[in-house]
Amino acid sequence: MIDLREALRVYFIMGSTNCLKEPVEVLNEAISGGITLFQFREKGERALTGSEKYALAKELQTLCRNHQIPFIVNDDIELAVAIDADGVHIGQEDETVKMVREKIGANKILGVSVHTTEEAMAAIQDGADYFGIGPVFPTKTKADAKPSRGTTLIEKLRKDGCEMPIVGIGGITIQNARSVIDAGADGVSVITAISQAESPLEAAKALRKSVIFKGVVN
Repeated sequence: MIDLREALRVYFIMGSTNCLKEPVEVLNEAISGGITLFQFREKGERALTGSEKYALAKELQTLCRNHQIPFIVNDDIELAVAIDADGVHIGQEDETVKMVREKIGANKILGVSVHTTEEAMAAIQDGADYFGIGPVFPTKTKADAKPSRGTTLIEKLRKDGCEMPIVGIGGITIQNARSVIDAGADGVSVITAISQAESPLEAAKALRKSVIFKGVVN
């Protein structure tokens, strides 16, 4: 069984629409740079569907398996089950946490995006394994993203004694990642900070350094 807190440290999210290079090349570099978990998120304009989406998922999953990196699928429960992914991540607008847990089974990772204390408590009760909390900073990646709220909810949950693993998401960069950890998150999740970097390898390396060691990386 993986140590989920450790796995959430440098959490990379990506699909074909987010990359400047071939997705496999980007992921390979990101793994070499030190990411600790990968989420396949194939959304947006010109996103792959059907057999093409399945084929890319399998290719990226194989790469992750070869390097012992947990592979999680965003929203698409059927795809996650079909390829035996390590888990899924869902939002509040998707199927219920309870229903998804029943579909994927007890041994898979289930991440849930939460925006309030009430959503967090309900997710715990229904079988979530970790929270994605954000957007911490303003983000352009998600068209329907809620307004950024900083680290307020992360700090509140920790102050209230919530021990659930937490990953911060939204507008996180190498420069501001440490502040999310200092607020109480176990890790940070990024898309463009790695996927659109000139060198995904160097970006992942710098992000890992900023999260694991104190101080901002220039």
